[in-house]
Amino acid sequence: MLAFLHERTAKWTNDLDDAPGRKVWHNYWETHLTYDRSYFARLAYTRRNPVRHGLVAVAEQYPWCSAGWFERTATSARVKALHRSKIDRVQVPDDFEVDAEW
Repeated sequence: MLAFLHERTAKWTNDLDDAPGRKVWHNYWETHLTYDRSYFARLAYTRRNPVRHGLVAVAEQYPWCSAGWFERTATSARVKALHRSKIDRVQVPDDFEVDAEW
């Protein structure tokens, strides 16, 4: 299903931009997470990115982060599990640089 979705959305995006053949989903890969620890480690890593890059002091301040929603709606056990999650084994290449206007 994802291959079909990627094909269709890539062609649609390229038609909008008049850029036939451009690679749209070339950096996408799918990972099936089977353990809560894997899920929470990746969620914690993603949530901490804007803080790690110095964009905000806490994740809840970043306007495009779901951290505030998660804190408000998740059970206290889930929130605690997220805060305990270690991200040292999550391997993600990251060459992000903060824009000077931020």
